[in-house]
Parts: sequence; structure tokens; C-alpha cells
Amino acid sequence: MAFLRSQVMRPQLWMVVIFLLGGSLENRGYLASSQFSGVSPPVAIAQGVRTAPRKVAENPWTKKECAQGVELRLSSMEPTQGSLQFVEIRSANQLAQVEGQWDGNEIPFWRSDNGSESDFDVHRALLGIDLEHASGMADFVVSTKAVEGESFACTLSLDVKAGRFATEKLKVAPQFVEPNPEQIARADAERKRLREIFATVTPEKLWNGKFRIPIAGATTGGNFGKRRVLNGQPSSPHSGVDFAAPAGTPVHAAQSGRVVLAEPLYFSGNTVIVDHGLGVYTFYGHLRSFDVKAGDAISVGGLLGKVGATGRATGPHLHWGLTVNRARVNSLDIVKLL
Repeated sequence: MAFLRSQVMRPQLWMVVIFLLGGSLENRGYLASSQFSGVSPPVAIAQGVRTAPRKVAENPWTKKECAQGVELRLSSMEPTQGSLQFVEIRSANQLAQVEGQWDGNEIPFWRSDNGSESDFDVHRALLGIDLEHASGMADFVVSTKAVEGESFACTLSLDVKAGRFATEKLKVAPQFVEPNPEQIARADAERKRLREIFATVTPEKLWNGKFRIPIAGATTGGNFGKRRVLNGQPSSPHSGVDFAAPAGTPVHAAQSGRVVLAEPLYFSGNTVIVDHGLGVYTFYGHLRSFDVKAGDAISVGGLLGKVGATGRATGPHLHWGLTVNRARVNSLDIVKLL
């Protein structure tokens, strides 16, 4: 059973409220071997597990007393592998600093314009549970410091549940299962580069408002977390959501940010990666063509390219991935949460 430990380092008059949202989701996104893994044919999309953003119920929170004058609210103490969580801290007094720690990574917070709740200083963060995070208990630590100097630390022990992901057997071109030395060197170099990109945290929040699905009119996708056996050899789980679409279908930015990569990769073909700030990246694979280049600023809905079947694919579709502070997460979760 999940439990909560907290420590008040100095007395304080302010109250902290932590919200964790979305703990029951069963899917999400990429990084261990690369942002992309596996072949994504349109047939597999139709047969695979299909997911869609789910509407969050009103006031789903449970409440626990963290310490005297401090309250913790959360939707679940049992998040699932591949899920994205929403964290919120509120203080009656202004906070000078808020930090989170999870799975060896710093979780950045941003100050929120909390509108009618102006009596509180509100800070928010996104917490990703990696697709292959070990199931069982794990600590999420939040540390804050008030303007007056008071400090507070709270450790939340989460019971990470195993995701339920499909398994699929596919026959693909031999070079994708047994690449030659040159292909192996290329794939390894690209994997290292992707890890370096996702490990870089832009300190500013570059997005504003809700995230959208990159293909107009699409509401569901498939294959997230699917375990694949290629020509009899197990591969890494599929780290993104696939959307079947005709070649040439426009692909739009899920939110505003900066393009950090727009080039062909061995596995994901023509690929665009957008940095949205605070460790949040979206990934668009198998494009037929590019409409952006690295370094471009992009607005929500901006045209990134067209759907294609480049790279490790057997038919036209979009592979849409999400990384949050190096955790591979179901990209549809962020559409629901923000």
C-alpha cells in the first residue's frame, strides 16, 4: 500500500497541496533504446490497443495530511508504467523555489497563473512514469523554499503498476532485424544523439494552453507500449502512438516550441523533434517530407511535414512520441492533462 512520508525542516505558515493526476492510465512513450522502436504497419494500428484522451472527472482527489498545516491531494498513489502525471503545489505564502526528484531526474515546476485562486502561489509540473520503469514502490520527492526562507520537503511513495501492453509478431526486411555493421554504427550514433537531446532541459516553458493531436480530426491511436517480436527476435517496446493516415496528410505541432531536429533517422525515417521546454519533447516519425528545419520556432498547429512511410515502416502513418524529463510517456496523456 502506498504511503506518504514528510519532513518539516522549519516551521511554516503556508500550506502545500500536491495533486497527482492520471495515475490509472495504462500506456506511454520512449528513450531506453531510442525514441522510436519497432515497425508500425497500418494493419497493426487497426489491430493494436487503441487509446484516446480520457476526460478527467471533477474533483477526483483523495486527501492526506502531510504535516501540520500541510495537505496532500492526489488522484492515485498507483500510477501505471507509461503514464503521465500532473503535479500541483499551492502555498498561502509565496514560494521562492520548488523542485522535484523522480527516478534520478530533476522534475522542473512552473509558476501558474491561477486566476480566481489568487490567494495561493501555485506551481505545477509534469511527472512521467517511464514505459519500462520497474513496477513496485518508488519515491517522488518535492522540496520547496518560501520567500521568507522556510523550507519544506515531502516524500511521496508511489506504487508503480505494470502496464498492460499487447504483443505482436511481425515479418520485416532482414536489415531491420540483422543490420550490417554500418547500419549498427549509424543507429547507435543516432540513439546517443536522441538521449542527449532528451536529457537537455530548457528552463523556460515554451508552450501555452492545451496540447493537440498532430493530425486533424484524429481522436485515437494505437500500438503504444506494444511488445514486438520481429522475425522471431524480441525488440524494445513501441514508444509512441501510431496514427494511420494517407501519405501526404499534414502533420501539425502538438504545441508551441522550438524544432531541435528535422532529418532522416535510421529507424524512424524523416523525423522532427520539438522542444516545448521544461524537459517536454514531442517526436514525429516516418514523415514523407519536412516543412521545418532545426532551430525554427513553431506555434501550436504549425505545419511540421507530411505523413509518409520512411524508415522502419511498412505503410504510411505517423509515429507520435512524448518524452517528459527523459521518461517515455503515452503522448495521448498530455492531450488529456493540459
